[in-house]
Amino acid sequence: MNAPLIISGRALLGEDLLLQPVDIVIEEGRITAIEDNPRAPDIWICPAFFNAHTHLADTIAMDCGSTGDLVSLVTPPDGLKHRLLARASRGDLVRAMRRSIGGMMNAGTAGCADFREGGRAGVEALKEASTGLDFRPVIFGRDGGDAVADGLGISSTRDITDVEKQVAEAKRAGRPVAFHAGERDNEDIDAALAFDPDLLVHMTHATKKQLRECADRQIPIAVCLRSNWVLGVTASSRYPPVSRMLELGCTVLLGTDNVMFVPPDMFSEMAFAATVYRLDPRTVLRSAIAGSTLAGSGFFIRKSGRATLFTLDPSKSALEFSRDPIASIVKRAPVGQIRNNVFNL
Repeated sequence: MNAPLIISGRALLGEDLLLQPVDIVIEEGRITAIEDNPRAPDIWICPAFFNAHTHLADTIAMDCGSTGDLVSLVTPPDGLKHRLLARASRGDLVRAMRRSIGGMMNAGTAGCADFREGGRAGVEALKEASTGLDFRPVIFGRDGGDAVADGLGISSTRDITDVEKQVAEAKRAGRPVAFHAGERDNEDIDAALAFDPDLLVHMTHATKKQLRECADRQIPIAVCLRSNWVLGVTASSRYPPVSRMLELGCTVLLGTDNVMFVPPDMFSEMAFAATVYRLDPRTVLRSAIAGSTLAGSGFFIRKSGRATLFTLDPSKSALEFSRDPIASIVKRAPVGQIRNNVFNL
């Protein structure tokens, strides 16, 4: 048996992200003890992030200079991204996705929930791209790919002709189902809710009634704030109605959506959420971590949990003058200040 790994510093503990000076003892990937240590060094210990919505294969079309609306750019089957993906070689797709995964890992992200185009081949390409990496993609397959994926990922119900059949087959197989809904307007949300989804993505134009239903039924919502602005489905901090989601008790997760338009960087997503939507930094940070429950066990730091965290050394930058590490991590922590990743998945 290997000797225990001990990480000392000021850790953000549990789902409440309480900052405490501690020694964290890790054995065989699990946290076996969290011990108070008033003399712990000024190293910040943060749970790893989980990006709750990505389209990683879009990396091959990064910043392609396109202009257009939501339908012409990303709506299946003939949106620009779908045409570019169809022309890309498998080798390029795998290499592109692996590069994006590497970038996410360097920025403290240990997993993502990816909507994977391209059927079975698309799902297998993402599995290959993540092979050998300490990274957990939760894959929502499309176009038949859900049979070899973690779950089924549906575009808007208005884009799919046999949605009832696909959802029924996934549920029979015990696979979770996720829907894009409410990105363009609220007219596809009720149809998505009727299928009892395990995850809804966007909900940009959801009504209070629809959000209350999500809260009552405990359906998590992955919001993609920067992407919504880039794609022109919002130009206001009222959409998506994140503050209302939180007030009603919705579980809100942060995602970055299409790599084609927005880099899968959770630090940038958090800063945008806190600045443009004026959300409490602790709430933002929790939303950047909480999607990890989609992977089975959450990344929050707790005894007996898997140790999936990273450390920051504030002494290497102006962060050493921070009076509020949570606010600083959310609003201004540079990726380059990550000292170490400890990803046990």
